[in-house]
Amino acid sequence: MALKHTRAWTPVLAAFSPTKITGLSVKASLVALKSFSSTTQGEDTGKAAGQTVVSERRGSVVTVAINRPEVRNAVNQETARRLLEELEAFDSDPDLNVAILHGKGGNFCAGYDLKELANHTASLKLEQDVTKGPGPMGPSRLELSKPLIAAVSGFAVAGGLELALLADLRVVEESAIMGVFCRRFGVPLIDGGTVRLPRLIGLSRALDLILTGRPIGAQEALAYGLANRVVPDGQALQAALQLAEQLSSFPQQCLQADRSSAIYSCYDAPSFTQAMQYEIDHGIPVIQSEAITGATSFTTGTGRGGKFS
Repeated sequence: MALKHTRAWTPVLAAFSPTKITGLSVKASLVALKSFSSTTQGEDTGKAAGQTVVSERRGSVVTVAINRPEVRNAVNQETARRLLEELEAFDSDPDLNVAILHGKGGNFCAGYDLKELANHTASLKLEQDVTKGPGPMGPSRLELSKPLIAAVSGFAVAGGLELALLADLRVVEESAIMGVFCRRFGVPLIDGGTVRLPRLIGLSRALDLILTGRPIGAQEALAYGLANRVVPDGQALQAALQLAEQLSSFPQQCLQADRSSAIYSCYDAPSFTQAMQYEIDHGIPVIQSEAITGATSFTTGTGRGGKFS
């Protein structure tokens, strides 16, 4: 279930613009990425003019897009608020099964918008009780009850990486660059980066990325388990939609119960025994609601031989 909290918050530095990267080892990748990021990959951004976040329903799937391509989809206060609203609305809508988070114009998200931060010279305040207020990037403190897929293109760095970590699955384009780029400026990860990244890829690899702030490309991310799929440039959103439609086609009570149990065992369970108890407690009701019907379908030939269609 999504966390309930107030909407009042002030922006805080969570990232920095990737335009100042100087590492020679990634120079070629970043040159190629700059060219790729200047296009819209066929997206119609005109209809979304003036909206920092746009969403589109496609049956039981909703896409949520950060729409600030002029700043590589850096998140400002308004964008963070809108992202939070859209993902909370998705989680509470019984007609939606899967959400996809992506960025317009060839980049996922370059983190928090430093230009907005520079215009706020007063002391910054942030709700430190994570149960009472949103994170600086907006939805980073949510515990969604349904799958979220990140379609990653271009830069997904600093706070943008933390948004990608919020997702259950990450579909990453070949030229995408991820990393804790805020390292050089003494900016901490306060949108779940130090919590989710070690759980996803292990402490040793997470510390390599967190401590050095170095860029990580799509293939290395795939080897680490940070990326779940790598696709050609310009195809992340389409591949994510296909994946979302597949997930949405499965019996949903069973899918959500198994997802919930996996997340509980990873983050919340105090012991193996209690994790096992949670699994059985949430699995038993599904047997009556979906498993018996599924078993009956199997006896008539559906799904024989491992077929998914």
